[in-house]
Amino acid sequence: MKTALVTGASKGIGFEIARQLCAKGFHVLLAARNPHAGSEAASQLVRQKYTCSFVPMDVSDSASIREAYRQVSTKIQHLDVIINNAGVMLDHAQSILAVSESLLLNTLQTNAVGVLTIVQTFLPLMQRGGRIINVSSSGGQIAHGASTFAPAYCISKTTMNAITLQLASTLASEGIAVNAMCPGWVQTDMGGEGAPRSVAAGADTAVWLATEAPQALTGKFLRDRKEISW
Repeated sequence: MKTALVTGASKGIGFEIARQLCAKGFHVLLAARNPHAGSEAASQLVRQKYTCSFVPMDVSDSASIREAYRQVSTKIQHLDVIINNAGVMLDHAQSILAVSESLLLNTLQTNAVGVLTIVQTFLPLMQRGGRIINVSSSGGQIAHGASTFAPAYCISKTTMNAITLQLASTLASEGIAVNAMCPGWVQTDMGGEGAPRSVAAGADTAVWLATEAPQALTGKFLRDRKEISW
């Protein structure tokens, strides 16, 4: 049975990714920082006869990530997929000139540094043919000029995309594919009820990258299963 670690999976896109992977026969390690919400989300999938285990993890805390690895590595021998979905948007329609140092650092720690730390920590469990998917955002695109909405969030996603490229280049010789994807504007707590895309649609590309995409596809930024510029 293939095994996937999905962060920020107690709700929204992360939970839908976990559900879809479970439906495809994966053992999903459902990671979340809220123990009650994470445990209940995993139990919900187990009640549907899926194979799912809850892993407590705060992706902004390196000690929490290391403890999660310690727990996971005692129970499984390999990890086929890592999906870095956990993220925060702490700023909104404010100018970058008004963004505080602490807000920017906290956003980067969760949305970018945490992604790298998770890969560094869990990599010993991955083998050739592994796949790493980072859930990014079109807000991170700078090819045609930067978005000025939620600047700290957008900067963190640009950084995530850069980390994705670095990891893809570094892990190519290990046969591990690393890609970033944009789920679009999705009906989640972050996206709001007025968002045009369903959670299922938002999860689709991540699940495709984890299961059906060519293994040779790596170092890309995708939306709706197609490469886009960033």
